[in-house]
Order: sequence, then structure tokens, then C-alpha cells
Amino acid sequence: MPDLLIELFSEEIPAGMQKRASEDLQKLVTNGLVEAGLTYAGAMAFATPRRLTLTVNGLLAESPTVIEERKGPKVGAPEKAIEGFLRGVGLTLDDLEIRDDKKGQVYFAKMTKPGRPAAEIIAEVLTATIRNFPWPKSMRWGSGSLRWVRPLQSILCILADEEGAEVVPLEVDGFASGNTTGGHRFLSPDRFAVSSFDDYEAKLKRAKVVLRPDERAEMIWHDATNAAFANGLEVVEDRGLLAEVAGLVEWPVVLMGNIDEEFLELPPEVLQTSMKEHQKFFSVKNPKTGRIEKFVTVANRETADNGATILAGNQKVLAARLADAKFFWENDLRVAKAGMGDWQDALKNVTFHNKLGTLAERIDRIATLARELAPVVGADADLAEKAARVAKADLSSEMVYEFPELQGLMGRYYAEAAGMEPEVAAACEEHYAPLGPSDDVPTAAVSVAVSLAEKLDVLTGFWAIDEKPTGSKDPFALRRAALGVIRILQETESRVSLGAFIERQLVQVARRMGASWKLYEFQDAGEDSTRWHPAMIVLAEDQVIEEELSFETMRQIFVEGNLSLTEGEDGRLPSLADLGADLLSFFHDRLKVYLRDRGISHDVIDASLAMPGNDDLVLLVKRAEALQAFLKTDDGENLVQGFKRANNILTQAEEKDGVEYSYGADVKFAEADEERALFAALDAADAAIKPAMEAEDFASAMSAMAALRAPIDAFFEAVQVNADSAIIRRNRLNLLSRIRQTVGQVADLSKIEG
Repeated sequence: MPDLLIELFSEEIPAGMQKRASEDLQKLVTNGLVEAGLTYAGAMAFATPRRLTLTVNGLLAESPTVIEERKGPKVGAPEKAIEGFLRGVGLTLDDLEIRDDKKGQVYFAKMTKPGRPAAEIIAEVLTATIRNFPWPKSMRWGSGSLRWVRPLQSILCILADEEGAEVVPLEVDGFASGNTTGGHRFLSPDRFAVSSFDDYEAKLKRAKVVLRPDERAEMIWHDATNAAFANGLEVVEDRGLLAEVAGLVEWPVVLMGNIDEEFLELPPEVLQTSMKEHQKFFSVKNPKTGRIEKFVTVANRETADNGATILAGNQKVLAARLADAKFFWENDLRVAKAGMGDWQDALKNVTFHNKLGTLAERIDRIATLARELAPVVGADADLAEKAARVAKADLSSEMVYEFPELQGLMGRYYAEAAGMEPEVAAACEEHYAPLGPSDDVPTAAVSVAVSLAEKLDVLTGFWAIDEKPTGSKDPFALRRAALGVIRILQETESRVSLGAFIERQLVQVARRMGASWKLYEFQDAGEDSTRWHPAMIVLAEDQVIEEELSFETMRQIFVEGNLSLTEGEDGRLPSLADLGADLLSFFHDRLKVYLRDRGISHDVIDASLAMPGNDDLVLLVKRAEALQAFLKTDDGENLVQGFKRANNILTQAEEKDGVEYSYGADVKFAEADEERALFAALDAADAAIKPAMEAEDFASAMSAMAALRAPIDAFFEAVQVNADSAIIRRNRLNLLSRIRQTVGQVADLSKIEG
């Protein structure tokens, strides 16, 4: 079985496109081969800055002969139908077979497709792959029609077996395939012939080209860390930068350079970001001080002076870049030490969203909510509000304008420079966290309050203007914000009733959208009474609110008044109360994903969500975890079955009789010992479950519930619920209702599947 080797040699491919391009080459070629009948044992693809390479081993020498049968029209069908079938299969009437079918005799065509040599199929597949390659960006050059990411220079395509290698003949836009490739552009530019993948890889290495990206990355990291260690330093790990740099060189040569003394006092994150973004340098820090003192760059060639000239040039360019960073830093420090007031004022002119106002208005909402959240999460309310008001001030700084990824972090530095409290400075950095599933969540109380307020504001704001996530689209990262709230609450065990704070923030959003509202009196007429609100607001284009309304008045206006922020096609959108419930449901959906990743099944989550207090996510998770553990026991499984049996009988009886059996079970009407035992067991369970639930001791509540398993089983074994006596039947149905009520104090077991 021959092996296939393909190389597409070109000018430099952008590092960010290489991995995807090698994967696309493998997918397109191997899929095309398989569709044509050529199976293979394995395939690997590689990329360097100047080449895409694919090796396919264990390939069939030719595609197998295929016999295909196709059913045609009935014998005696109209002549045009038969002629059309013959044209489709490319046969004559004499070539067809007549077979018996369920509805009579039918024509069948039997066609034989002979196998084709592998080289013929490969040429077709590779030609189509090159012409239709899915580059994100491509170019044409010269007079040809071929589009490639950078000008293509040669195509290597050979089939190799024990007898040797042969070139697969093909031509694309004037580029004929061959068996030669080129080495390193500067160190070994001559072309050479190859006879197999092993020969190809070995000769490339001798020509100063390391084919495998992971090998290049390993070489860079090994040499960089060794050079740093020799100087008592360590390289700041950055896997993304490592992968990018490995895509910039074919023969990596690691060089370590110095940073001018005047820049060493810049914050290490500023140095690291500037060197990474502008120069693709690795930062080298002193592990004792955390200060960045040197840098590592990776050249693509060896030089006679061991890289001295390259380093000198890099250091000169780096000095210019860092001079800019130093200028930004010193200017920003002057503003910060003055209290950051200029930056806060500048945010009044920055629009956050055209329907939600400016960043300054958003900061006002966050600060108000942070003050409300502070006592709940154990933070000082004054510090929480202060932190919220300065947390985003760094967005106006020159440093963050140049390096947006430093927002928050620079806020901490500037707050420290302004002499603000450590808690305030920490909140400036941490209020964006977590930005991803692997990020740490803030744990300091002030940071928790500000981070929760920031995320709840963005969620309530976009919910209020009906900009919710849809399908895979989430342009404002609202799913990430919701998951951030969930993680903060869970990992800090903060007991927050989300529903109340969602409602408060929706009211704040409504309050700051007041430019399109007016006051009026509202009458709510019932059957027997008339109730007047002192003030109500409706949509109005021509008036504005001139007086400041209290929160309670606003809550009455929007929540109790059941009003909307805007008018829809039918005259109104959901009220703030409806929006709050919908947003809480969104949190529950995100929580389901979060808990499923922790091994809690969806029906257990639903059983817990059905209980009161489901806006306290910490309580909700404790209940779900306890229920999940309980259901894994034999008592848990059997109790669910007993509960479902009781619930089904009770539900059917209530539907049949048109009444609700929920009160009046009396032990004096019990006839069997098992019936009396169930009364006693329910009394004992109620006595234990109620205080356990008040103490949020779910384990004890589950244990008390487990004690019902045996009495319920015995009851159903000994007693017929639908007795002949109406009194006995009613009493037993009310007893089943007690089972539902007692168990329902802990969880809604009707949601449990199985």
C-alpha cells in the first residue's frame, strides 16, 4: 500500500492561519479520497511559515470496482419513461434485466464502475482542493486565476512504496507537481528531491526547517527557559504567544535581550503587554521581585555574531515602544493622583448604548446597586459605592486606550496612586471577573459587591430593551455575565435573593430612561373597590420627568402598575415584573448547565427549582446536591416510586371527582395497622422536616423523608385506596395528599424521571 506526500510551498503564511489551514488540507484531501473509494490507514498534516504538508499512509493503490444496481420503470411503461431511464444509466434496453416485483415485472440496470489508479484520483482531489481552498483571506498575483493566501511557488506530490516513489502528475495554473522542495529561505535555499515522508522530514531538518509546529514550540520554550535560568530569571508563560511565534519561524533561534533601565519601573503588565502586542517578545521576570527585567525574542536564522545585530535592532525598536508606554503612564499618574475626576467626567460623553445612556449613567446604576448589595455580601456600603464609581475611570486613560486588555488592572494601579483604600483598588481590577470558565472569581467583599452589580446591570439593561441572547448569538456576552454571577455566588457562598435585586435594577434602568415618560394618575378599578396610585408613568414623546421619584414610588409605578418601558406592536411589551421573571428564568437555564457539568441531573435541578426561594442560587444548589445524593440511595429510589404512585392515584381521583383532596385525613378512620403506621410516620416526618428546612439542613430533611419509604410501601401493600366506603376512600385520598405535602416541603418529586 503506497504512502502519499503532499507539500504546498508558498511565500510566508500568516501564523494565525497555519493551524486551520493544515487541518483544512487534511480534511479536504482525505474526504475526497474516501469519497472516490480510496481508504487509508492514517494521515497527519503540518504547517510552517512557508509550507502546508500532508502525509497519508496505507493508501489503496487503486479504487475498488463497484457494481451498482438501479431500479427502473415497469415493463410496459410509457416509452418516454423507459428512454429517460436508459439515458440516466447510459445503457441500452438490451442491457437491462427484467425482475419480478411486488407490482409486476420491473426493469433493473446493473452498472459496473471499474476501479481507478490512486494517482488519477489524487490528482483530481488535490487540484480541486488547491483551487477551492477556504483561506479566510487570499490573493491573486501575476496573470493567473489561482487564489492563495500568499503567492504559491511549488507543488510536491508523490506516491511512495517499497519499489520507490513516483510523482503524481497534475498542474494547477501553471504549477506542475514534482518531487522537490526548498529549505530555509536564508540558511539553505537550494531545492532538493525527496522520496518519502521520513526522507522529506529528515532532509528539511538538515536544510534548517523544523516541520512540526509542536517541536518548534518546544525548542523555543526549552531554549528560552534555559537562558532565563542561567541569569536567575524565569520566562513569563504565555502559551498563545508561544504558538504564534512558533508559526513565524522555520528554524527558531532564541535570543535574550535587555530592557533599558528607565523603563523597568513601569508596571510589569504594561511591559509584558507592550512587548507581546508590538514585538512578539516573551517577558523575563525576576522571581524574587516580580519585576520584568529582560525579554526573549525568537529569530528565524543563525548569524555569525550570534544574534548581536538582531538584538541591537530589536532593543532599539523596543525602546521606542516603551517610551510611548512610559509617556502614557506618567500622564495617567498625574490625572490619577488628582482623584480621577477628569476621567469620570469624560465618561459622560461616552455612549454605552443608545437606549441605555452613557457610561457615566451606567456607573451611577452600578454604584447604587453595589451599595444595596454590600450588606448582603458582607461589604462596607460606602467603600462598595466608591469602588463602583471609580472602577471604570481607567477607560478614559491613555494607557487603556492604547492597550484595552489592561482595563481594570490599570484601574487598580491608578486607584493606588490616588491613595484610595486597598479594597477599592482591588475592586477596580476584579469587577470584570470572571471573564471565562477558568478565571478566578473575586472573593473580597467589596469586589464581590461591585462585580455582581456590574453584571446585574448589564443583564437588566439589555433585558429592559429586549436585546436578549438568541440561539448562538450573544453580542453583549450576557450568558457569560449570568454565569459569572452564578459562579461568584456559589464560590463565595453569598446568599443573595436575585429576584429582589433584579427588580431593583430594572427600576433603576427605567428611572434613567425617564426622558420619554410623563406623570399621570392611574385608576385600578375592581369589582368592589377603586384604588388610586399617586403617580403613574406612560410613554410620551413630548414631556420629561421633572421631579426625582423615590425607589418605592418607581417600584409601584413599574412593578405593581404592571407597565412596560416601551410600546410594542400590540401597544406594550412585558412589564418590569414579567422582565424580572424572564431574567431569573435565564439565570436558572445557565445554572442548569453549570450544575450538569458538576454531575447533577436535569430532573433533580427541576425538582429543586420548583421550590420556594429559587432565586437564592446558593440555597438552590445545596438543595439539588442533597437531593441528588438522596436519590442515589435505595431509600431515595423507592420513596420516589411510592410518592409517584400516591401522586398518580390522588391526581386521577381529583380529576374524576372534580375536588381537591388536601385536608381532613383523620387517623380515627384508619382500618389497617399499616394505615395507622403511615399516619404516625407522616407526623414524625413533619416534625423533623419543618425545623430541618428552616435550618437549611437538607441532609436531615432527606433522612426524615427516607423514613417514609417503608410505611408508604406497607400502606400500598395492605390497603385499597378506592374503598367501597366513601368516607374511608376520602380519608385515604386525604392521607395521600399528606404524603404529597410532607415530601413537597423538601422537593417536588413529581419532576423526577423514572
